[in-house]
Parts: sequence; C-alpha cells; structure tokens
Amino acid sequence: MPEPLHWQKSSFSTGDADNNCLEIAAALTTLHLRESDDPATLLVPTPTALNAMLTALKDQFKV
Repeated sequence: MPEPLHWQKSSFSTGDADNNCLEIAAALTTLHLRESDDPATLLVPTPTALNAMLTALKDQFKV
C-alpha cells in the first residue's frame, strides 16, 4: 500500500475560502500537484514536463 501523501501549500497562501492554491506532495519518485479547490484532480508530471512548465512560468514572470 502506498504511503499517504503530505500536501503542502505555498507560504503565500493565506488560507482564505476564496484563495485557490496549488498544492504539492512529494512521493519517492514523483511529485504530485493539485488545485486546493479541486483536490480530487491530481497531476503527476514527468520530470521533463515539470521542468518545462517551471521554465515557462519563470520566463513569463521575469521582471
């Protein structure tokens, strides 16, 4: 039986009812992502896909 996932929210999350946050949980070989307002929907990206997503986000939000 797999270990239960320990979900973490960003430290920028205030916990308000209207505050939607991306949550992350690390397993032995994968990272799991979910939206706090829809916790049943999980994303389990490959390392390559996760790297591409993070790179695109960094590029988009460069100041």
